[in-house]
Amino acid sequence: MNRTTRRRSLLVGCIGTVLTLVTTACSGQTATVDSGSGGGGGKKTVRIAAVAGWDEDTAATYLWKQILEDKGYKVDIQELEIASTYTAVANKQLDLYLDAWLPATHQTYWEKLGPKMEKIGTWYSPADLNLTVPTYVKDVNSIADLKTHASEFGGQIVGIEAGSGLMRLTRTSVMPKYGLGGDYQLTESSTSAMLSALQTAIAKKKPILVTLWRPHWAFTKLPLKVLKDPKLAYGKPDSAQVVASKGFAGDHPELAGWLKNFKLTSEQLGSLELLIQKKGQGHEQEAAKEWMGQNKAVVDSWLK
Repeated sequence: MNRTTRRRSLLVGCIGTVLTLVTTACSGQTATVDSGSGGGGGKKTVRIAAVAGWDEDTAATYLWKQILEDKGYKVDIQELEIASTYTAVANKQLDLYLDAWLPATHQTYWEKLGPKMEKIGTWYSPADLNLTVPTYVKDVNSIADLKTHASEFGGQIVGIEAGSGLMRLTRTSVMPKYGLGGDYQLTESSTSAMLSALQTAIAKKKPILVTLWRPHWAFTKLPLKVLKDPKLAYGKPDSAQVVASKGFAGDHPELAGWLKNFKLTSEQLGSLELLIQKKGQGHEQEAAKEWMGQNKAVVDSWLK
């Protein structure tokens, strides 16, 4: 996820509590969402929730925005925090979320709100959470090695957003199972800050330990090594799934069929993410359109 500079200019908003929709300021703007289900008269409308800065989510969201607009749909994107994303889709304030990590990473959200939602399809698997170091850190190959190398990393695990499933599992499962609590501090920041720190450290060939996940463009672009997790503290790998408001597939059978066919390999997703990075902020859909032109047979296979 190039969460370093990524902000979208479309309908930026934040949704608050589980049962009540509120609008709050994000990036100096506010947005409201009506409470009806998708669709309506005229152009078919699809409202997609996206978590700002999550690169595979950005890639999938803007790819489908372009696909659906080519098919005559009107597509609205709302950027939200992850908890608000599940709330909005469950309460039919938005229709779709394309980057649900299940069954483990987003387990707490799905247990609470899943009965009001439905799974449409799996588009990437396996998707795993991990602790990662640069490849030039030679003596650390497993999370089990970290305890005796705390000074090398300054006793710091560079994290991302506090509310993410990755941070929750690192804090409540990984650190206790490997006895890291007395030697390491998990720092809460943002994905963009973590990636910036990672790239700065690599440029200087300094040791750094970060929370990361796959798929991620960083593994294509940077010399990185995932630490083995022999105790399975992060659990088995997830899959990236499309989820929707309850009844969406019945109301939109053709679209649901396309999304069910949607699949990306690691190489395909990586090339799309890197193209989005190359095009820069505000040009995500332009990058998606270019990628579609380069991968026409892949896209056509989803639209049968």
